[in-house]
Amino acid sequence: MNEYDFSSAAKLQRRKSDHDADEKVQYASSLEERVFHSISSRAPLPKVLNEICSILDNQIGNVVSLISLPRDDAGDLEAIARNAVLFGLYTFCSQGVFGESNELLGFLEMYCSVARTPNTAEHQMIERARCLAAIAIKRHNEVGTQGQCDLRDAAPVREPSPDWPHSSN
Repeated sequence: MNEYDFSSAAKLQRRKSDHDADEKVQYASSLEERVFHSISSRAPLPKVLNEICSILDNQIGNVVSLISLPRDDAGDLEAIARNAVLFGLYTFCSQGVFGESNELLGFLEMYCSVARTPNTAEHQMIERARCLAAIAIKRHNEVGTQGQCDLRDAAPVREPSPDWPHSSN
């Protein structure tokens, strides 16, 4: 006879883990819907890219991300990378943001306070952020070519959002 029957506790823990994962997916979907709403309502591109970065930073935790455009000054991007090193940050991810026909639309740079690489779940989050950024940039470029929007006058600003969860990773 087994004095210690942990099977019911293990089942409860498994159900709780499954429930937590479902809540995270639903919450991420609602945040993505908010980004899609910003894109469709023609919010300024820096605001949309900031929103994408903030969501990504909070989902992964312990990272800082930046989405830049190809026309941004390469010297500014190098300065950001140098400053990240000065502050003890490590490159976590550095990837291009590409459109449907593989045209370069931007860059996603992420820095972390510990030297590590993204795990599988984080790779999926990064890929979703890159897709959202591609949609936002493509939409902006289409609107911009019609003379309705000019990004040069807008500076990207990173503002924290109080309604996003903060990860303790």
